[in-house]
Amino acid sequence: MLKIVQKILFAVFLFCTFQALSAQEWSINPTLISQYKNTSDTFLGYDTFGYSYQIKNNVFSKIKGKEIFEYKNVSLGKITKVDLQNPLKIVLFYEDFNSVVLLDNQLNKMSEINFSQNASPIVVSAIGMSTQNQLWIYNTLNQQIGLFDYLKNEYKTVSIPLTEPIQYYQTDFNTFYWIDKKNNFYACDIFGKITSLGKIADFDRIAIVNTSQYLFSKDNLLYFKGFNKLNPEVLSEIKILEKTFDNFYYKDQILSIFTATDISNYKIVTP
Repeated sequence: MLKIVQKILFAVFLFCTFQALSAQEWSINPTLISQYKNTSDTFLGYDTFGYSYQIKNNVFSKIKGKEIFEYKNVSLGKITKVDLQNPLKIVLFYEDFNSVVLLDNQLNKMSEINFSQNASPIVVSAIGMSTQNQLWIYNTLNQQIGLFDYLKNEYKTVSIPLTEPIQYYQTDFNTFYWIDKKNNFYACDIFGKITSLGKIADFDRIAIVNTSQYLFSKDNLLYFKGFNKLNPEVLSEIKILEKTFDNFYYKDQILSIFTATDISNYKIVTP
């Protein structure tokens, strides 16, 4: 009888050890590298030149030390979206007025586009910088993704109509990513080819890294899907110090956590 009990206890010990090791393997412990006060309404992130970007009282700002650039456009209402992919050509989207403003690296206005004045009807609900002087556009009138050449003022549709409303979208120069209301994850390239990338778990906020990796938060916990290359479908929890947070930003292995009072920057070393 004693031997049976010992075997059971040993089996339980092995199981608990395996679970603990698995939890360690599937969790990420980032290194805190800096922390400072958050004075913005919306913190947007950083560029490769070390500038940070934020919105406060609907004023868009670019900051590095004592160097500050600002842009505001009262006539266009609230800033809906900012695209920082190209720091030399920043995109500000004003959805209420169906308009976009392009800024240079000192936040001088380069051009302003009112899509309501376009020859072909466009009502924009998603936008981002693409390649070859083009902007990604999601046109709610035909529910299609397109490209708008802002030098020629020419618009072309590239995708078939989407069957479900967009819940979240993100763009890079070559790809328009979106998650629909049913949590289906898709990507569309500049030629209009749509690729299904699977199903996304329920999330509060999300940041797409590429077609196989993304970070998301749910109930103030943060996860990295695709971090573990051996088990790409595993969700790795990111162990941060903050118990609650408003938003996060991830780029080039730097994770920024935003609360109402602070911004914390962590380093995540990817395998």
